[in-house]
Amino acid sequence: MAGIGDDRKIKDAQMRATINQKLVETGERERLKELLRTRLVECGWRDQLKQYCKEVVKQKGLEHITVDDLVAEITPKGRSLVPDNVKRELLQRIRTFLAQQSNI
Repeated sequence: MAGIGDDRKIKDAQMRATINQKLVETGERERLKELLRTRLVECGWRDQLKQYCKEVVKQKGLEHITVDDLVAEITPKGRSLVPDNVKRELLQRIRTFLAQQSNI
């Protein structure tokens, strides 16, 4: 028997899918991705993460690490290194986009 929490999860998933579809259809998703890439390069995030990758590979040894292992290792640090101002800017752009979409 599905509970209230399950209904909420289903509605949330449907809403995320609808929003993602609108982002893709309008080209906003690509614009947001490009903005994020630019901001991450500007703040040095990309260089920091590249250096961290090199350290992890050096520590574990090239023969003993897969790409999947590397991604699993660096993802938490990569997310934590994204500056708050970049997160806020992206969130504001998404909110503005959603406010302009009256049919969601």
